[in-house]
Amino acid sequence: MKMDLALYQALIAINVPEPKAEAVIQALETDMLTLLASKSDLTNAEHRLATEAAKAEVRMTIRMGVIVSAAVGIILAAMKFFH
Repeated sequence: MKMDLALYQALIAINVPEPKAEAVIQALETDMLTLLASKSDLTNAEHRLATEAAKAEVRMTIRMGVIVSAAVGIILAAMKFFH
């Protein structure tokens, strides 16, 4: 990678010993491969988030329907009771 070479050259330029410069580059590469998200990771997360949002929307629609039905039932019962 260009970044690895540039980092290596920068470390050598400031008199970092070669083994330590290589260790820094290896550590950086390991962290980049294990800790950072790739484009496919982000795409998968986006799809999972969209799916969960759709499921939540359905659950909320059903919940609101139940609440409205219950409210209408209570209002109708109250109207019959007071008439």
